[in-house]
Amino acid sequence: MRVLLDECVPRQLRNDLTGLEVETVQDRGWAGVKNGALIELAAPHFDAIFTVDREFGASYTAPLPLGVVILQVGATDFAVIRPHMPAVLDALRGLKRGDLRRVRG
Repeated sequence: MRVLLDECVPRQLRNDLTGLEVETVQDRGWAGVKNGALIELAAPHFDAIFTVDREFGASYTAPLPLGVVILQVGATDFAVIRPHMPAVLDALRGLKRGDLRRVRG
């Protein structure tokens, strides 16, 4: 599975997503791209996006062309997010295109 980390997710967390191919928005040169446009850019290249942006995809009205996992912890800090990465990994592993899963922190 190919996963794109949204720019609000600390890049070093890619190491916690073992067994998945992970790239960051910054790796792709897509920093600053708004959510709807990011979904369109990512869809041909990735199976899923992982973000901590609670509103990610809210204004996207078409069916999602890839899966989305949103970790709801109310922070973008590495130390706050990292303990939840096993749950994020589980959510990603069972994700299908079009799914939106919220992982509560």
